[in-house]
Amino acid sequence: MLFMCHQMAMKKEAVAKLKAEELRRAQSASEIPIIWILGGPGCGKGTQCAKIVEKYGFTHLSSGDLLRNEVASGSDKGRKLQEIMSTGGLVSNDEVLSLLNDAITRSKGVSKGFLIDGYPREKNQGVEFEIRVAPADLALYFECSEDTMVQRIMARAAASAVKREDDNEKTIRARLQTFRQNTNAILELYDAKTLTINAERDVDDIFLEVIQAIDCVLKKKQQKAAAQC
Repeated sequence: MLFMCHQMAMKKEAVAKLKAEELRRAQSASEIPIIWILGGPGCGKGTQCAKIVEKYGFTHLSSGDLLRNEVASGSDKGRKLQEIMSTGGLVSNDEVLSLLNDAITRSKGVSKGFLIDGYPREKNQGVEFEIRVAPADLALYFECSEDTMVQRIMARAAASAVKREDDNEKTIRARLQTFRQNTNAILELYDAKTLTINAERDVDDIFLEVIQAIDCVLKKKQQKAAAQC
């Protein structure tokens, strides 16, 4: 009986330490701007992320890239992720969040800000991110019509040397419908921090709107830091 009580106490202490460490990381990370980049395939968010990185020196983190890099590293975690993905399984949100948190922690001393690209993909992921990593300062949603995205994806697929069976209009529209449903739920939950941008305009016109939003976030961060001095 005493042994069981001791085990329970140790487990409770370990959980408390983990939560305290996550809170410490979140507080540290929150000193640096964190921006969610949302938008369907073909909306042009990759182009805008590249321009943001060039202008502001932010770190661009894509959940897909992080997963692929972990697999390529040959680590134990990478091998487990490879097994899941090779069988068509979905990597758990816990694993993705762990990779994002580690990447942010590694870069927080040198990065001027973080672009979290393609994440969250559904609202519960956003909730978990803000609990375990840090609150997002801004969500940029690059809005594009379904027809435009289908045309862009099809054109990109046609130009690719590697042809995929799912690169057909019916499958693409089904994927976009799922994306739209999940994104609508995210936008509803995070309405106060979301800026919806018309992504069917000239690249530079879009970027001017992006600059205004990011400059506003940076100004608020500076004012908050000054008030704490």
